Amino acid sequence: MRADRVVYRDFRNISSAEISLSPGVSVLIGDNAEGKTNALEGIYLMAAGKSFRTPREREMVRFGADFFEVSLGFTDSRRSQELSFRAYSGENGKRRSCAKNGVPIPKMSEFIGAFRAVLFCPEHLSIVKAGPAERRSFLDVALCQLRPVYLAALSRHNRILVRRSALLRQLADGEGDRELLGVYSEQLAREAAFIYTARREYVERLGECVRRFFSELSDVSSKGEIPELRYKNSLKTDGPLGAAEAEKRYLEALNANVSREVAAGATLYGSHKDDVEILLDGREARLYASQGQQRSLALAMKLGEGEISREYSGEYPVFLFDDVLSELDPARQKFLLSRLGGRQVIMTACTPPPCAGDAEFIRVSGGSYTRA
Repeated sequence: MRADRVVYRDFRNISSAEISLSPGVSVLIGDNAEGKTNALEGIYLMAAGKSFRTPREREMVRFGADFFEVSLGFTDSRRSQELSFRAYSGENGKRRSCAKNGVPIPKMSEFIGAFRAVLFCPEHLSIVKAGPAERRSFLDVALCQLRPVYLAALSRHNRILVRRSALLRQLADGEGDRELLGVYSEQLAREAAFIYTARREYVERLGECVRRFFSELSDVSSKGEIPELRYKNSLKTDGPLGAAEAEKRYLEALNANVSREVAAGATLYGSHKDDVEILLDGREARLYASQGQQRSLALAMKLGEGEISREYSGEYPVFLFDDVLSELDPARQKFLLSRLGGRQVIMTACTPPPCAGDAEFIRVSGGSYTRA
């Protein structure tokens, strides 16, 4: 998969711009606050359907404009295609609009996954020691690009979760319908079981990739330690569960703990409480691994995300690096760049990175982009 060109209109500090991209390595180079990350954010928007910097689309609209629009021309194994994404400032009440090859797409589940990308930014280097929400987000972004049905299930789960938790708070005030709570519990258990199964299977394959990449990094990051990834659901069960058994266990937990949930005013069981346990030689990496080992694990997880995407679709996704090389020591920089042959890489940097000599440089200044 290859991003060919991206066009911006009133996006962040970009009034109007078009960037043609190299099929190999493209480096957006310039000072801070000039628009390097903004350009990368627009490309990522085409893959994930959302920003990696803010959940509010109106914040991406250039000051004083009514809306922003980003269009991406890309080529996959079959043909050249184009995606467009428009969102509004919020003042006129209009909703976002998306299109694929000029045809409007009403559902985000039909938009996400057409173009696939792996994002690696400095925040991801702390994914090992960050909270469970960061690791769940990592899985959700990867799976949503691969499986539209997963995105649909995740959206349903989150809607049901909001309604069920609101009903629990009503029950705490002596109001609400307990029979409706039972309906929500059944719906939530069904969606949570599907999400659990998809995440667990993904983590099992990701763990294999992490072990391989981490082993190759062993000369700069460890002394032969063996990493392991385990998916932990909120049921705290030993061993993996099938979808039917997981649904049964989730429903049992939800029905058996209503009093606790009413007192807490929140749903205590479901996919929103799950986590990925990352171990190094059987010990929790977030507690016992060095900072260098944690960064090597995060790096291995991102490379593994790209490998699984290739296995699923038959072609590598586009790799987006937002100033991540400056956060890595020279040995890890060399390792990362040595693993990117045959892939398209779009990266940002303040100074020229130690990348291949055939990289194309794009000078960024004040939201303008010129080939250097």
